[in-house]
Amino acid sequence: MRLETLLIHGVEGDSATGAVNTPIYQTSTFRQHTVGQQGGYQYSRGNNPTRHALEEQMALLEGGAQGFAFGSGMAALTAVFHLFRAGDHVIASQNLYGGTSRVLDKIFSRFGLSVDYVEFGNLADIKAAIKPNTKALIIETPSNPTLMVTDIRAVTALASQRGLLTVADNTFMSPYLQRPLELGVDIVVHSATKFIGGHSDVLAGVVVAKDAKIAEELHYVQNLTGGVLGPFDSWLLLRGLKTLGVRMDRQSQNACELAAWLRSRPEVKKVYYLGLEDHPGYHLHQTQASGAGNVVSFDVGDGELARHILSGVKLCVLGDSLGGVESLVNLPDVMSHGSVPAERKIQMGVTPSLIRLSVGIEHPADIIADLEQAMQR
Repeated sequence: MRLETLLIHGVEGDSATGAVNTPIYQTSTFRQHTVGQQGGYQYSRGNNPTRHALEEQMALLEGGAQGFAFGSGMAALTAVFHLFRAGDHVIASQNLYGGTSRVLDKIFSRFGLSVDYVEFGNLADIKAAIKPNTKALIIETPSNPTLMVTDIRAVTALASQRGLLTVADNTFMSPYLQRPLELGVDIVVHSATKFIGGHSDVLAGVVVAKDAKIAEELHYVQNLTGGVLGPFDSWLLLRGLKTLGVRMDRQSQNACELAAWLRSRPEVKKVYYLGLEDHPGYHLHQTQASGAGNVVSFDVGDGELARHILSGVKLCVLGDSLGGVESLVNLPDVMSHGSVPAERKIQMGVTPSLIRLSVGIEHPADIIADLEQAMQR
């Protein structure tokens, strides 16, 4: 099946009843047939049929051995970082989402996990940062919010040569537009709150492991630490996945129109969008993804002007998320990346005048009209 069909018919229904949709198994515990029963369902922290269906579907879509669903994207990342031990070292892209770098710097540093942030566009810099205790390379491509692109094949080849794991945040693309496991990545992470859910009504995270050994370790961490996704939220993600393709097609189409319009505005000094051929990562992105996505960031050159625009929007929602059916705007400098050190924000291109726009599925003319009236104010 092609991906658009797989989204709907990959893991579907309930064989026991013939239900078209996976039921919500809203239960904490299951009747066991013998004392000390092995296998099957016992307790929903370890496994739940609704969550299991979601995890199977995500593994199918990403092409991995097994998926794991968590209560948030940060819970998913936390589970991955629990694979490491005190004294281990990881190398991360300097363009990571602010929450990822914050949990590494503020929480896991307490337990002896060290991290160096490197420009992943330069393999020589990555090689120079590798130490005897380095265990993994952590990438996010395209990055949030300036859409910097990492060469996934080159990074995974380097990791393979040095015996390192690769972890990729695939939130911005989703498995519909990019499948990092097929390019050599070992572990893929999603903030499923974004495109997987797609309706701004659920908080969730997903991890997919490429092979069974890593999957076994992740399940051990998931079961012991317990940050699992509940049955109802799992069902919401299963429902959201069915429209992922049509949503992202429409959002990408709208984003192309918005990016072209933004370039025509005198207020806008720079536009970041992977559908524009002069974006520095355009050609590389074309080789490892099947679309540009819906995120358009633009710099208006003046922080006060950016705040005026954001205070003037009426249709677009000023908020801390992305990937929903509604258009969402954000000032990364003080919102999504507020916790990132100032020096690293400069390296990332995150200025006080940079606006991130997650384009929704509304009519593009209405989104443009809303931004236009906000700029004219």
